[in-house]
Amino acid sequence: MPSFDIVSKVDLQTLDNAINTVKKEITNRFDFKGSHVEIELNKKELVLNLEVESDMKLAQVLDVLVTRTMRQGLDASIYDQSKEAYQSGKVYKKEVPIRNGIKQEDAKKIVKLIKDSGLKVQPAIMDDIVRVTAKKIDDLQEVIQKCREANLGIPLQYINMKS
Repeated sequence: MPSFDIVSKVDLQTLDNAINTVKKEITNRFDFKGSHVEIELNKKELVLNLEVESDMKLAQVLDVLVTRTMRQGLDASIYDQSKEAYQSGKVYKKEVPIRNGIKQEDAKKIVKLIKDSGLKVQPAIMDDIVRVTAKKIDDLQEVIQKCREANLGIPLQYINMKS
């Protein structure tokens, strides 16, 4: 039976390249000359630590980060920007977790979306992936289209298409 997997994976090397590009651009920008800016990626915990002088500069760094990430071919929604920045002494700090893998509640949303579509497919949650099987490949392609149209707030990739 034809099947495919829905995943949410981040290519760490591409992400690292995007962050290094952001660091280089920030050091060359005129409005950041002489100001304290620190961008550090913790690859084990998948957390991006930002440290800047002001709230306005933090917003600028985040804007450059999202722009460069998208130019590298990654989805901008890999950054979970829901945590607020906090002030520590003279600097503002912000931890930005990187979304990697589908959480259980997001997987349930995807399965519900697929079941509500009325297509003859069988979605199944397997750890941090959702496997979808069907009798016809056309139904699987419709599922991919439905998932793309639904704004779930997480970057999704569709891999292992088997017929």
